[in-house]
Amino acid sequence: MVRKKSIYFLAVSAMALILLFVFWGLSGSNWGYFLSLRVPKVLALVVTGVAIAFSTLLFQTLTNNRILTPSLLGLDSLYILIQTLVVFILGSTSLVLVNNKINFFISVGLMLIFSTLLFKGLFKRETSNIMFFLLFGLILGTFFQSLTTFMQMMMDPNEFLHVQDRMFASFNHVNTEILLIAIIVISALILYSIKYFKLWDVLSLGREHAINLGVDYHKTIRNMVLIVSILVSVSTALVGPITFLGLLVVNLAREFLKTFEHKYIFIGSALISIVALVGGQLLIERILNFGTPISVVINLIGGIYFLYLLLKENVA
Repeated sequence: MVRKKSIYFLAVSAMALILLFVFWGLSGSNWGYFLSLRVPKVLALVVTGVAIAFSTLLFQTLTNNRILTPSLLGLDSLYILIQTLVVFILGSTSLVLVNNKINFFISVGLMLIFSTLLFKGLFKRETSNIMFFLLFGLILGTFFQSLTTFMQMMMDPNEFLHVQDRMFASFNHVNTEILLIAIIVISALILYSIKYFKLWDVLSLGREHAINLGVDYHKTIRNMVLIVSILVSVSTALVGPITFLGLLVVNLAREFLKTFEHKYIFIGSALISIVALVGGQLLIERILNFGTPISVVINLIGGIYFLYLLLKENVA
């Protein structure tokens, strides 16, 4: 009962912030113009928040570690490398960079191909270790960052400005066609995943316990990695990378709801993510009048919370 009340509270808070974000300052003369700008933006905030929360929850379940995030797979670094490579080779006026739809599909496609090859290359045997998979992803992510930095150092400063716009998550210019595709993909993945929530509850007990209870560990991990890769790829290609948001909201949901069940943690973390993104964007845009992207603020807070979790686990 207490858990349901907590979820109701988060749902009401999220809805109140969404309504405030959409209808703040509207009048009879400007409502049409502002709604055309704010509705796609708030949809992008909601979709991105849900995707990041869900992907981080699954990632922490398959690694059995609550301080890890999907950025360890190297997808964020690969996304920035793709954007840098396009500008470095083709220039900032290239159709691949200018046309958001083409850029979206190329980015998502390459990130999915990378994660699939990474998984198949390291999980050919049943005895493969998930930690080795993560370590290899971390090494490749560092390699991608090095390549990106090398190309950015050689790039014309004016060209670099176009890359810099892609390095931080931004909700200021949302392409509605891409947003619709992202909503369809993420909604389909969530509907597909609902039937596996109880299976993932068992998997959260650990690899050995899950296998003893009859879970097909290799197949389950493969499906989870695929879902995480699609969620991260779509959300990153839609708005850009937000490294620490998932870590922040999933752990807050665990503390707030005091449960291990995925169905509750997913709902709670998704709602907290919406509150954080919509509330943060509202605060920065309408109250503080800052030009700082919301991702910078969230990564700062999330990084501090990450250090807190490390110290807390070390003390425990």
